[in-house]
Amino acid sequence: MNLIEMFLKGGTVMWAILACSIIGLAVIIERYLVIKKSKINIAAFLIKIRGMLKKKDVEGAIQYCLEEKSPVSNIIRKGLRKYRLGHQRVKEAIEDAGKQEVFKLEKGLPILATVAGVAPMLGFLGTVTGMVSAFMTIQDLQGSVSPSDLAGGIWEALITTVFGLIVGIIALIFYNYFLSRVNKLVSDMEIVSNDVVDVMEETNVGNIKTDEEIEIDL
Repeated sequence: MNLIEMFLKGGTVMWAILACSIIGLAVIIERYLVIKKSKINIAAFLIKIRGMLKKKDVEGAIQYCLEEKSPVSNIIRKGLRKYRLGHQRVKEAIEDAGKQEVFKLEKGLPILATVAGVAPMLGFLGTVTGMVSAFMTIQDLQGSVSPSDLAGGIWEALITTVFGLIVGIIALIFYNYFLSRVNKLVSDMEIVSNDVVDVMEETNVGNIKTDEEIEIDL
């Protein structure tokens, strides 16, 4: 028996599970591409930005952030655009931009979490409806049944559970993976944001640290 035949044996609930799998797959592909593009070499980025800010080349730093095209560079770029308005406005701009970038990174994850929870439940629903179908068959035949008479209901009961669990487990694995990647990116954004603000303050008071004194916790 091939996969299509197994799918059809599962009954109408299988179509709902199939819809969940398609939605989950679409979210997984989209989030993977977004997070892959969001990666950045934090150490190299900080060294470059520090060098420009020490020279007070704010426009050069903004242009460099535009070239990087990542969540980290986006929040720094938006913060640097408020450079002339003072450190407080820079911090506020970075915080606001950070919230926007986190929202973009987490977009779609609630859908994936829903798929991870709903797919197994649909599988269990198929199990219940399949058993109901089997017992209805027993009642209709007044107890004189053969295994073949119950096969349809049993297939529906077992196949929907299997497919529902498979879809749910895969969705849950990718949800946790993406969540860990988002948390890492958020941590990187916090490190870079704090470091950039510190460099701006140090530059203005003339207390600039040398590269040897800089320790970046990655």
